[in-house]
Amino acid sequence: MDDEFAKLIRRINPPRVVVGNDACQHATVIQVESVNRHGTLLEVVQVLSDLNLVVTKAYISSDAGWFMDVFHVTDNDGNKIRDGKTLNYIQKSIENKVHYLNSMRSSVGLIPSKDHTSIELTGSDRPGLLSELSAVMADLGCNVVNGEIWTHNARAAAVIHVTDQTTGEAIEDPERLSTIKELLFNVMKGNSDFKTPRMCVSSSGVIHRGRRLHQMLFADRDFERPESDQSLKFESAKQPHVTVLDCSDRDYTVVTIRSLDRPKLLFDTVCTLTDMEYVVFHGTVITGRMEAYQEYYIRHVDGFPISSEAEQQRVVECLEAAIERRASEGLELEVCTDDRFGLLSDITRIFRENGLCIRRAEITTKSGKAKDTFFVTDVSGNPVDSKTVDLIQHQIGQVNLQVKGDSSLSPKHPKETTGSFLFKNLFKGRSFQNFKLVKSCT
Repeated sequence: MDDEFAKLIRRINPPRVVVGNDACQHATVIQVESVNRHGTLLEVVQVLSDLNLVVTKAYISSDAGWFMDVFHVTDNDGNKIRDGKTLNYIQKSIENKVHYLNSMRSSVGLIPSKDHTSIELTGSDRPGLLSELSAVMADLGCNVVNGEIWTHNARAAAVIHVTDQTTGEAIEDPERLSTIKELLFNVMKGNSDFKTPRMCVSSSGVIHRGRRLHQMLFADRDFERPESDQSLKFESAKQPHVTVLDCSDRDYTVVTIRSLDRPKLLFDTVCTLTDMEYVVFHGTVITGRMEAYQEYYIRHVDGFPISSEAEQQRVVECLEAAIERRASEGLELEVCTDDRFGLLSDITRIFRENGLCIRRAEITTKSGKAKDTFFVTDVSGNPVDSKTVDLIQHQIGQVNLQVKGDSSLSPKHPKETTGSFLFKNLFKGRSFQNFKLVKSCT
């Protein structure tokens, strides 16, 4: 009876999404109205994030069981979304997502898939970790089709989707999955680990990858700085500033966040609040030329505001960690090439042999093409120097290598040596092309 009543409510009040360019001079305005459930705000923000839309302003209200949000968005170049097909796609994507959420009685975001096997890993971070993992996966006949790895506060988390090298399908044999799990666990464990690494191998279903990475690092308590790093925490322009205060007259807790603006920032903060079991009743988001400001009026899912200073401090630490996870510092390297088996292993081996440490990475393959993005520093966490960039250029033997925004690291396009010529031909046979570096935007 309850299910039938819920269906009736949804049928009477379907989600309503209005997308237009007339209400604001500088941005496309998206207005969303829907019956509210815990997680509705996150699902809408997730759609905007996955479409690579930049949220310049947002107004959130979800009192009395009804959800109404207004988002001002642009493309990555700061322009309105003009294409009619794109506008319609945005509208339908949000309507379908919210309708799907309000129709579910199970966990939010579960998407069954038999196309690939999902591998989730958490453990201590160290130089060369992704290189070791990708080499083992190649030896095991696992073809990496996409994935992402984040590092924060000496911890690492990865969600990697693989297929069988031979069949191109998900790996489902229990014995083989057990072997994969054992060998990758040993890599994550390394020589020592102050926390036991965690691992999951599944061919059934996964949560949204960005959300899952937040959940994994949160579960690994990456928001707790190691004692040796406590002295490194100091106020700076790059560090997010989070405050949590009582609002007793309205029976809410007020959370304010100031940080450098960057892509997907709104998703990261809303995701963390949602998974910490807080509900955003009202909120305002404003981004300036560099800084982003967010203000949320929240309560716990039980309807009560935060009741202790310890809980307030925990929210501060967790939101700071959520912002820092994706804001990896370092040089951004983008590799675009024809996909092939073992490509990730070869790329990461080159980085490791040249003393580069991967702080964050995103692996994508589509229609036979690979597009891999890496944020790298040297092993000490310092910026990559121009000699290292030149050395990588020599080894790969490509002239199409650019460092945008940092002239000191711009490639000089030197004449190829015999060694680089031989290495280029080795990669040419493996369809390695178009190695490009761009400056980090974080």
